[in-house]
Amino acid sequence: MSGRVVVSGPASWNRIVQVEHLPDPVPHMQFALGDHETVGGTSAGKALGLAALGRPVLLSTLIGSDADGERLRGILERVDGLDLDVVDGLRTERHLNLMTPLGERVSIYLSTPDDRSAPADARLTAAMQDAAAIVLDLSERSRRLIPDARAAGRPIWTDLHDYDGEAEFHRPFLDAADAVFLNADRLGGDPMPFLRRVVDEGARLAVCTLGAEGAVALSAARGVGSVTEHRVDAVPVDVLDANGAGDAFMSGVLHAMLDGAGVDAALEVGAQHAASVLVTRHLHPTLDDLVD
Repeated sequence: MSGRVVVSGPASWNRIVQVEHLPDPVPHMQFALGDHETVGGTSAGKALGLAALGRPVLLSTLIGSDADGERLRGILERVDGLDLDVVDGLRTERHLNLMTPLGERVSIYLSTPDDRSAPADARLTAAMQDAAAIVLDLSERSRRLIPDARAAGRPIWTDLHDYDGEAEFHRPFLDAADAVFLNADRLGGDPMPFLRRVVDEGARLAVCTLGAEGAVALSAARGVGSVTEHRVDAVPVDVLDANGAGDAFMSGVLHAMLDGAGVDAALEVGAQHAASVLVTRHLHPTLDDLVD
């Protein structure tokens, strides 16, 4: 087994527009505070975070052969420690993100790749079998990879983002995952009942990020049956852009636990890594020197 992590899921090319407040749902004019283009996508964020921590990573993603795709691929190929397994998605995923200084966001999908079933990828299958862990981010392609990921016998981590606890698309990811991450945006208050349910159904770790309040987690000891609660505070920083903080948090926790850290120590690493992303306008500080 290698120390490499396989990450499957979205990478995109994004235009970020900073606004004082999110637009009201009525016709009006609003001035932007600024805008820029950059790398996006939750899986790209996790891969960048892992590579920056010194963890070798293979990012398997859909990128089109259009101009934005060539630019996206060119940047990711220059990241030390990050290998790409690219499937031609015909079109590159592109977003227009409206962002407020408080981190509120509206994402408008300008284009999405062709995510139809592709022939089996022997290189990816072999990489999963040799991986230290497999991250399956929400996408149709990742969902199709679940049987192969399970057959590989490696730990599976997934990020459910703003899952409401009910949507059926997420169920296969929940059933397969050893570690589950999400935020509390749509859980309706206290996230602990949901985290308890996740652990009771077989996950060894369930983590909910709480923005400026840090994160809460439940862990289950294998073969013991006991469940432990963990909490970590957010690291205070002057926030420039909140994009990618959740991905950085998860990649920090994953990297630390693969290095043998306990849950509490790993959550601290995750919080520190998330803070490093909040002070850059890009998905990760690695991109500061790579994106024009």
